[in-house]
Amino acid sequence: MSVRQVAQAPKMHAKYEGLIARAKETPAATTVVVHPCDETSLRGAIDAAEAGIIVPILVGPSRKIRAVAQEHTLDVGRFEIVDVPHSEAAATRAVQLIHEAKGELLMKGSLHTDELMRAVTASATGLRTARRVSHVFVMDVPTYAQTLFITDAAINIFPDLDAKRDIIQNAIDLFTQVGLGEPRVAILSAVETVTSKIPSTIEAAALCKMAERGQITGAVLDGPLAFDNAIDPEAARIKGIHSPVAGRAQILVVPDLEAGNMLAKNLTFLSKADAAGIVLGARVPIILTSRADSVRTRLASCAVAVLLADARRRAAALPAE
Repeated sequence: MSVRQVAQAPKMHAKYEGLIARAKETPAATTVVVHPCDETSLRGAIDAAEAGIIVPILVGPSRKIRAVAQEHTLDVGRFEIVDVPHSEAAATRAVQLIHEAKGELLMKGSLHTDELMRAVTASATGLRTARRVSHVFVMDVPTYAQTLFITDAAINIFPDLDAKRDIIQNAIDLFTQVGLGEPRVAILSAVETVTSKIPSTIEAAALCKMAERGQITGAVLDGPLAFDNAIDPEAARIKGIHSPVAGRAQILVVPDLEAGNMLAKNLTFLSKADAAGIVLGARVPIILTSRADSVRTRLASCAVAVLLADARRRAAALPAE
């Protein structure tokens, strides 16, 4: 990170505070919370409700939910609880509630991510759309002036070119629909030149050409870019890279899940970044939180999903052309 970027960086986590503040100005979104059977997940849903961001429906074993609430002095009396016997049934019932138009968002509780996603992606009963399901980390990095999206670091392990097209479009749509403007997208690799020895550089070049041909819309793309010249203007200048994206990226598209997961965790633990998580490409946004998330990060995850739900709500209300 250059000295200039550090000097110009906003106060710590101000970007999240802005998202949360905007979400509070929109109607609260009815959110189906799947198996909130530990303190962290239950408290996260209650905190978001108390902030006026969501209206939770708690789906899980009611006796267990109430026991957790009583143990940790949490008030769940004003929330609807849908009683099911276990986490797998909670995921199945939550998806059914979305089909029944009972909720606008899904929120992961204390079940495993893959257990929730099996219900979401089930071919006959799930929430698939024509778009590939993918994950975005919405990162508030104290030393970086931009809100930073990293995708995909949680769902698609080794995405092919077509999957990456959807991953990028999902992230662009999220960025624009939550009101952040037209994003600058950097497609990352180990180097900034195209070489047959590193397949991700070839895919990056192909994705940029797809954007030129209108197969990816709503953003400015560049790649391949190494991480340094994607986020640092001086690194880009030294390498002789001249583009609207280099040194100023807002969306980072990683080659595979391993790279994305390591990048996001490096920023979290070394740069003290917060990493809100959301899954896109399903019929509704899915709030994907971690047990290690802070209260602010959980609220930010909810805020991003609520802003996206509100944008979709308003778009659906527009008269057909």
